[in-house]
Amino acid sequence: MVSLTVNGNQHQLDVDPATPLLYVLRDDLALNGAKYGCGLGQCGSCTVVVDGEAVLSCMVPVMLLEGREITTIEGLGTIEKPGPLQQAFIELQAAQCGYCIPGMMMSAHALLRRSARPSEEELREALATNLCRCGTHMRILAAIRRAGELMQAASLPGADEGRTG
Repeated sequence: MVSLTVNGNQHQLDVDPATPLLYVLRDDLALNGAKYGCGLGQCGSCTVVVDGEAVLSCMVPVMLLEGREITTIEGLGTIEKPGPLQQAFIELQAAQCGYCIPGMMMSAHALLRRSARPSEEELREALATNLCRCGTHMRILAAIRRAGELMQAASLPGADEGRTG
């Protein structure tokens, strides 16, 4: 048995402890936001946030995640009430095919928890492990900046008042 906390919910799962988190999320918890892209930790489509840090879920066995807080794209908001990051991506039409977007959003979520107004360098570094072939990179960067503004305006936990670094 493996015990995982995902999006604030506790789960007791009868899975092999060596199973990568991505498979448990998709197959056992029906959380399909994280995508299988390469299975080698090279594309970022499977990115989730663990204890505030972006993690490639295809590379992390669930046995290393007990007692840690896992957040997936499903934990950021709903269709009816999107979170600030989701709202910004919608407003700025930052997605095309959508395959890489959950991973991009989760990398951005981890960054925005540290700094609501990241520098250009911080933005690009945070997204370095996320590949996209659609060509909306400038809109994605703008959406992340907009999400930081929305977070500050709403004074949401995790949004700082200024810049770090």
